[in-house]
Amino acid sequence: MAKRVRQARSEEDKQSRQAAILSAALEVFVDKGFAAARLEDVAARAGVAKGTVYLYFASKEALLEMLVQRAVSGPIETLEQQFRASDMSAPDGLRMLVGFFAQGILASERRRIVTLILTEAPRFPQIAAFYHREVVSRGMSLFRAIAQRGRERGDFVMLEIEAFPQLVMAPALMALIWKLLFDEHERLDATAMLQAHLDILLRAGKGTIP
Repeated sequence: MAKRVRQARSEEDKQSRQAAILSAALEVFVDKGFAAARLEDVAARAGVAKGTVYLYFASKEALLEMLVQRAVSGPIETLEQQFRASDMSAPDGLRMLVGFFAQGILASERRRIVTLILTEAPRFPQIAAFYHREVVSRGMSLFRAIAQRGRERGDFVMLEIEAFPQLVMAPALMALIWKLLFDEHERLDATAMLQAHLDILLRAGKGTIP
């Protein structure tokens, strides 16, 4: 029994140390910028030796990828699995996804990770490619699945969303940029704005907008 307890504690310690390194990496990336950040900086911020960081992550790129996977791509993948495995209506699927953007990203620490990607990806094509593959493509796949179900069940007809899921994603991106640049000058209720956008989409899909 004691051996099992020690193993459990060891795994718990490992997860805790990895989480501390990831948290420190985000702080360093935001403070210094991805290009200037060093693993030595991450180790110092996490309170561990540089060698300890290498036990978990081979590079700072691997750190950033794990931050994205845990905070954004993983949850989106879970949402898609839930939707496809359920009998959820298309409007409810859209509400679920918009709610994730509003509360799960814009109103949480995840916003810092997405903002970091937006600022760093233009200088690092491999980061843009990774984020597109792990986040953007998954998000668009889910949007298309929702739109297809809505069309098949007669909830609404939104062929435009099937062709251009970016139409739904655009306000979330705008809200993120607004909060980054203008929020201290003029507050934006991102949740209300995204809900208004969703209401317009659903009304248009029902043909109630001329």
